Amino acid sequence: MTRNLLLDTAILLALAVFGVVAYKLAPLLQPKTDVLLPVSSCNLNQQACIATLPDGGQMEFSIEPRPIPALRPLQLQASFRGSAVRRVEVDLAGTEMKMGYNRPLLEAQGDGKRFSGQASLPVCITGSMEWEATVLVDDGKALIAVPFRFVSGN
Repeated sequence: MTRNLLLDTAILLALAVFGVVAYKLAPLLQPKTDVLLPVSSCNLNQQACIATLPDGGQMEFSIEPRPIPALRPLQLQASFRGSAVRRVEVDLAGTEMKMGYNRPLLEAQGDGKRFSGQASLPVCITGSMEWEATVLVDDGKALIAVPFRFVSGN
């Protein structure tokens, strides 16, 4: 009886510790942004999308190949006009189902106006899934989040 009570107590304590650790680490999954732009109505499955940044500059973002598949290498590209940019990341998250941390850093391509990188999407057991690709733009003054939605799969 005492042994079972100790085992039950140890399991409850381990679950409590796990819960506290998960609670403390959860903010790392959501980027802290200074400016969140509205979700674009542009369809990344059909074309590159353009967004106007708060400083008046423009960002063009694309994912290839199109339509965007799961489980295949994806080429992500962001280019900027009229804005100085230091760093670009793309947070890829399922809108209806958590699919894990997926935030590739895009590398500057020479002039600091074009950034590119690779990523892939996990497969969803339902066949198709809605994703949100949030481009995180660090211009040195603020972290700007530019969200786009698209569907991958069947």
